[in-house]
Parts: sequence; C-alpha cells; structure tokens
Amino acid sequence: MKAELTTVIAADRDRTGYVPLHITLTGFKGIRSGLGRDSLMLDLEALCTDATLVALSGANGRGKSTIIDNLHPYLVMPSRASADGLGAFSYYDHLYLPESEKILVWRHAGARYKSHLVFRLNGRRKTEAFLFIEAADSWRPVQLADGTVVDGKVDTYEQAVAAILGPADTFFTSVFSAQGKRPLSAFKNSEIKTLLGDLLGLEKIREQGARAAETTRLLKAGLTVVRTEQGQVADTVVRLNRQVEASGDPSAVVAEAEANKAAAAAELVDAQTRITQLEANAVSAEGTERRRADLHAERAKARGQVQATAKRTQEEGARLDQRQALLRQRADARKRQHRERVRQLEVRRAGLVRTRELAGAIDRAVRRQDLAVRVVEQRRARLVQAQAVVDNAERLKEQVRRCSQDVAGIEREAGQLALRQSDLQRRYGLALSVPCAGTDLQGRCQLLGDAREAQALLPSVDGQLGQLADRKRDALAHKAESESALGRLSGAADQRNLAELRLERAEATLTKLRLAAAREGELEQARSSLAAVDEELCGMGAEPVQETEEERAERREIEEARLRLHGEATASQADANTRLEAANRALAELPAPFDTRALATARNTAASAAGAVQSAERRHQDAIRRQEQLAALRLQLQTAQREQAQCDDRAARIEQALSQWSLLAKCLSNDGVIALDIDDAGPTFAALANDLLLACYGPRFTLEVCTQTATAKGELREDFDIIVHDGLRGESKSLKLVSGGERVWINECLTRAIALYLAGNTGRRFGALFSDEADGPLDPEHKRMFMEMKREVLRLGGYEREFYVSQTPELTAMADVVIDLDALAKQHEKEGT
Repeated sequence: MKAELTTVIAADRDRTGYVPLHITLTGFKGIRSGLGRDSLMLDLEALCTDATLVALSGANGRGKSTIIDNLHPYLVMPSRASADGLGAFSYYDHLYLPESEKILVWRHAGARYKSHLVFRLNGRRKTEAFLFIEAADSWRPVQLADGTVVDGKVDTYEQAVAAILGPADTFFTSVFSAQGKRPLSAFKNSEIKTLLGDLLGLEKIREQGARAAETTRLLKAGLTVVRTEQGQVADTVVRLNRQVEASGDPSAVVAEAEANKAAAAAELVDAQTRITQLEANAVSAEGTERRRADLHAERAKARGQVQATAKRTQEEGARLDQRQALLRQRADARKRQHRERVRQLEVRRAGLVRTRELAGAIDRAVRRQDLAVRVVEQRRARLVQAQAVVDNAERLKEQVRRCSQDVAGIEREAGQLALRQSDLQRRYGLALSVPCAGTDLQGRCQLLGDAREAQALLPSVDGQLGQLADRKRDALAHKAESESALGRLSGAADQRNLAELRLERAEATLTKLRLAAAREGELEQARSSLAAVDEELCGMGAEPVQETEEERAERREIEEARLRLHGEATASQADANTRLEAANRALAELPAPFDTRALATARNTAASAAGAVQSAERRHQDAIRRQEQLAALRLQLQTAQREQAQCDDRAARIEQALSQWSLLAKCLSNDGVIALDIDDAGPTFAALANDLLLACYGPRFTLEVCTQTATAKGELREDFDIIVHDGLRGESKSLKLVSGGERVWINECLTRAIALYLAGNTGRRFGALFSDEADGPLDPEHKRMFMEMKREVLRLGGYEREFYVSQTPELTAMADVVIDLDALAKQHEKEGT
C-alpha cells in the first residue's frame, strides 16, 4: 500500500498545492504585544527558499501563534476559535488600530493569489475581504463559477476560498494542527463521518441525501396538511348530515305560513275601514277645534303679558335700587376723600413745623462747616506722619530679624568648620604616631600622606574661622543698633491708632454738619409752604357737605321712576285679567272636543295588523328559504363526500412516497452509502497511519479503524472508533484510553494520514502543513521521533514544507529554517533607539 501511494504521489508532484509566500499583519494585538510593532511583514518565499521544515521561535507571548494562525486565507484564527477553529470567532477581539489589515500572498495549483482583509474599528465595525489572482503581472479579482466577482463582501470571499482550497473543516483537521485542537478520538460519530465523507469525495452523495431528507420533510409537512384537511372534511360531512337531519319536512311549515298570512291580511282590511270612518268625523269637528285652539292661545298670551310685566317691573326696580346704592357710595366716597385730605394737610403741616424748629441748628452747621473741614485735613496729616513712624519701626524689626538669621547661619557654618578643624588636627596628629615616618616607606604610606594633606589645610580653616568671627561681630553690632532705634519708637503704633480714631471722629462731625447745612433750602421752602397749608385747612372746614345739588336731583329722579313703574304694572295686570275672563267665557260656550283616542286606537290596531301581515310574510319566506337551504345542504354533503374520498386517496399516495423517500434519505446519510464507503476506505486510511508509525516509532503500535460496534443484544450499530494494538504489551484498546504522550503522536500520525489520503485519493493537494505546539506532552526521545515523522509525511505526501511552532529548543534547532522572533524584536528596539 505504501509503495502504491508513493507512486501515485510521485506522478502528481507537478501539481503543487497551497503554500503561503508572503504575509503582512497590521494592527494585531499579538504582534504589538510580542514585537512592539504596529505592522509585521514576512517574505516567506525568500526566507524559506528550499527548506522543508520551517520553525517559528521566540519567547512566550512573542506572537508565534498570531503569525501561524494567519498563514491561511480562511477568515479565522484557529487557535483562538472554539470547535477546532470553526466555532465562534471575531477578528476584532485581536485588533486595536482604527484600520487593521492582513495581506497574504499564496500559491495553489500553479496560480498565485492574494488575500487582502481590511478591518475597520472607527465607529461601526466593518470587514472587507478581497481575493485577487495574478494575471499578466497584475492582480485582478477572482471570479466564481457563477460569474460572481469577489468585490469585498465576506460571503463571496469565503465561497471563493472554499471553491479553491476546499471546506475549512477539512483544512483544519488534516493540514493545520492548531493549539488546543481536539484529537480524532474525541470526535463524535457524526463529526468523524462528515470529515471522512469529505475526504472520500462524497459531498454529492451527502447533498443528494440532504435533498432526499428535505423532500421527506416536505412530504411529512404535506401529509400533515392533507391529514388536517381529511379531519376538516370529515367534520364537514358529519356537520352537514346533522344539519340535514335537523331540517325535518319544510313543506308543512310553508303551508301553515301561507294560511297565517291570509288571516293577518283580513284583519288589516277591517282596521283600515274603521280608521276611514273616524277620520271623516274628525274633519267635521276641525272648525270648532280651531276656535278652541285660538282661545287657548289668547289665554296663554294674557298669562305671558302678566309674567312679562312682572319681570320688567322686577328688573326696573333692581336697576333703580342699583342707582340708589351707587348714589350712597358716591356720597360716602366724597366724605372719605375730605377727611383724608384734611389728615394729609395736618401731617404735612406738622412736618413743616418740625423743619422750621431746626432753623438754629441749620444756621450753626453752615457757620461751622469750614472749620470742620480744616480740622479733618490737620488730623489726616497727623495720621500720615504717625504711619510713617510705624513703617520705620517695621523696617527696623525686619533688620533685627535678618541680623538674627545671619548670626544663626554664621554659628552653624562656624560649627561645621570647627568640626573640620578638629578632624584635620586629628589627622595631622597621626603623622607623629605613624611608624614609617622617617623611613624609606614614608613616600608610599597613605596615612602619612593624609596627615600632611591635613597639615596643609589647617591654616585655611583657621582663617575661615577668623572671618566668620568678624562677620558675627559686625552682625551683632548692627542688630544692637537696630534694636536701640526700635526701642525709641515703641509707642508709634498707639500714636497711629489714636490719630486714626481722631480722624474718624472729625470726619463724622463734618458729615453731620454737611447734612444739616444741606437742609438750608428745605428750611426756606418749609416757611413758604406752611402759610399755604394753613390757608387750605381753613377753607375746607371740619366736616364735609352732607349732600350736593346733583345728588339731591338724582335722588328725586329715582323716587319719581319708582312711582311711574308701579302705575304701569297695575294697568298691565288689569288688562291681562280682562282678556283672561273673556277667553274663559268663550271656551265654556264651545261643544265637547272630538275624541282623538278612538282614532289613535284604530290606527294602533291597523299598525298591529300590518305588523302581523309582515311577520306572516317573513315566516312564509323563512319557510321557503329553509326548504331551499335543505336542498343546498344535500348538494354540499355530496360535494364533501367526494372531497373526503379524494383526500383519502392523496394521503395514501403521499404515505407511499414518504416511505420511499425516507428509505432513500437513510441510504444516502452517514449511516448508509457513506458508511459503506468509509468501511471500504478504513483499511487504506489505517494502513497510511500504520506506515507512518512504523517509519517513525517502530513496530510497537498498529491501528485499526472500526465503523461498527456490537450492542448488548449482539446486533451491529453504526459507530466510529480507532483501536490501538500494542505489540510490546500485547493488548488492544481504544485510542481514547491510551496515555497522553502516546495519544499525541498516534493522533498526529492519524491527522497526517488524513492529509496523505486527501492528497493521494481525492486529488485535493496542499503544499504546506502547519502545527502549533503539538509536541507538548512528548518525552525528549519521542520528540525527535516526532520530527522524523514530520519529514516522512513531507516525503510521502510530496509537500514542500511544514511550518511549526515548538517550545522545545532541540526541535526548533532541527528545522531547516528558523524565523527568530526574538531577533526581530531586538532589531525593532535598536531601530527605535
């Protein structure tokens, strides 16, 4: 089997599969965090040349997984997504620039493609995905088989990539081993069969099975509708049968309704004859009734006249009452105004008298105002002199404070120099006790040299101490002089405060005098106004006039209007009474009125008879309509019975078709033809994996693919499991039960066997493989075997190279080319500095 596969692949080496050539990542968080760059460009075609194993190396967090996760054109970073790279994923969780992009140039089947993905984060998120193919040294958009051009829409881009490279699940299961990828032993039965079905090229069978399942679903839905219709038609037949049975015999009802209709018509004729007789009697009595109506109208008119007269009298009386009330209000207001004016004049006279009494004080203020101004100016000048003395005292206080600070600083400096002098004297004193003094060693003795240096510095320190003593003496003398001058000015602040108090008093006196002098004009005006006020008070009198001529005239007019109104009301009442008595006498002389109740009774009887005729006609029509409805119900019953037979026939035909399509859908499902093809491919698939195990790890392990398992009843059911036969221990068990390290290399052999099968049996070629830290649980010996397995897979599958990430330095060193991300980071740091 191995020889046959090698021959097939060797004959197919000219058809190169997918290989990444150049990648540029901009705005990815992993690149910024690991390399400190906003953008990273890798020319893989130039870096790798003829290398078969290419390793990405670097410390943890350097961005290795970010790079290898983007070495494919699918819209996912598999190690960051769930469900083996096909679950929920968003590029925006791994980007940070307002506009980020990924540019990947790749080769497949002799053609060069460029994937250009643009991710925008400013405002609303937007992704644009472009796919170009190189033609005549230029890039043009890829066009799908149906004519659709990849113009930036994500769905058209994904369709184009799937059309060129195949579905993403096959790629990430066989070619790309991402971090955290599930082993094949963890796949469910349906998942592994879907994967193997894709490997065997059974997509069309699965599509046909899906169409058959869809047809089955539609037939079931249609059968449900038909059965619902069957139930509705059956209910209709039962309902129509009940209605026909409940209708009875409508012919007898029609005959009875006709007899009732004739009797009602005869009663209506009798009632109409009675009405005609009574209406003739009413016409003869119309003249008398008109006279009676006129007399009643006359009585009503007389009563209305009485009511109108009473209303007019009441309204006019109210108006006269209102005029009299207004007259009283005007008199009261006039009296109030007189009293208020007298009060105002008396108040004004009292104020003028008080102003006149201030004449002596105002004259005195006018005479003393100039003297007060001179006093204020003198006391302000004295305050300025006192303030100058206070300012001089403050300046002397500041001089005393500065002198005290200078003395303290000099004393601190002198203390430091005294300490230094003591230290120098101590060091100089060592010159007498050093044993090497006077010997040949004194030139090289450090202590002796230090003592001589101290001897040279002592005169300088003594001079500085003398200078500090002179400075302190001068500062103390200046301080004593300032303190003496300050003592002579000890009462300056009190003198300044006394001057301020005297100035404030003088200014207050001046203000009072000016206010009093300003009232000199007011005094003259008060003297002239007092005589006018006295004159007006004498002219007004103590009490106001009780009633004016105008008020007396209006009062007489109101009394005359009341007398006139009373006379008119008495005359109108007498006239109305006379008219009422005449109308009553005329009404008493008229004959009795016509009895309209008999005519109304006759008309009511006729109306009842007419209603009875209409009711009899309606009952007759209802009986005829029920007779017609019975005929229609019998016709509907026949139609419903025919529809019931048709529904039963359709349901039978749909059930027959449903059984056929259900069987076809099951045959074309994962448990049907696909399962048989997988059974046929199982030995080939297992042989490829066993060849890899034998070539890399020796003859210890042999794999067997099982697609059926026995139930507790001994029956076979569809399943999928991989049995591992251990030749060293002599035992067989499921791949799920082997140890972690053994499962790693066995699973890797299975994964690469899928890739080999894909390349050799389906014609779907890939030129590169990818793995990210797949060797974690392996021991050092098996790690080396793991690398040998990689080279064997590359040889058997005709792959150009494999890109991988490993945290084992020995495995990284075994690569043909190492892309060192640590070196790139250091280079970027140097460029930044």
